[in-house]
This record gives sequence, C-alpha cells and structure tokens, in this order.
Amino acid sequence: MTHKIIGKYIKELKFNIPNPKTFFLLTKNIANYKINIGINSVQVKQNIIEVLTSLKLTPTKDDFEKIDTEIIYSTIVEFNNKELTKEEMEKTILIDIPSKIYPELRQIFVFLFENSGFKDIKINESVDFEKLYKMRKVQ
Repeated sequence: MTHKIIGKYIKELKFNIPNPKTFFLLTKNIANYKINIGINSVQVKQNIIEVLTSLKLTPTKDDFEKIDTEIIYSTIVEFNNKELTKEEMEKTILIDIPSKIYPELRQIFVFLFENSGFKDIKINESVDFEKLYKMRKVQ
C-alpha cells in the first residue's frame, strides 16, 4: 500500500437557510439543485498531504430563493513510498481517497438535510471518481 489515512475531520461546514420562505420553497423545489463535488490537496509535510473533498448544493436555475450549503471534509494522508510518480499520487488524491471517504461524507450531508426537514434529498450513494478523473484528463 502506498498510503494510509492518518486522520479525517469536517474542516468547514456551511448550512444556511435564510428564512422560512426559502425553506418552504426549497422543500418543493429540491430537484432544482444539484450536487457539486470538489477535490483539492495541500502538502502538509514531506510525505503528508491533506485532501479536501467538498460537497455543495447549487441551484440549477437563478430564479428562486437560495440556500447556502457546503461541507469540506479533510483527509490527512501519509504516503509510504517516496518513489511515487506524479500520476500515481494524482490518482491516489483524486480517486482512491475520495472513494474511501465519500460514504461517510455523504452520510453527514444527508443527515444535515434530513434533520432540517428535507426528507426527499437525493444524493448518489456512490460516485465513480475514476470516471470523473478520466473526464478531467480529457478536458
């Protein structure tokens, strides 16, 4: 194994429903939002990287009240092999780590919505991070 997860935590959490009107409109229009996934990384020490995976709910249209929701989940990863190629490290950061932590991240995000009165929130139970990686490479 080229890496191990040595820590993970919620780095940032935004969950803002500005008023009752927005809440009631959102319960009817939750389908007008989509989930955006972001992945960034920051080097902490020589063999330690922080992988930041974010989930954000964004509107598909601009003509209705908006909520501001985003969770950034930090995963601290230690690499054991100093001889990793750039591509191997990139795949670890963009495919392996998000694939491992996504179920937990999704569970937290769904929990927030369900406990805020949104029972019909639909967030994919799995994400093909390898497919997203390949799509990114093509662009």
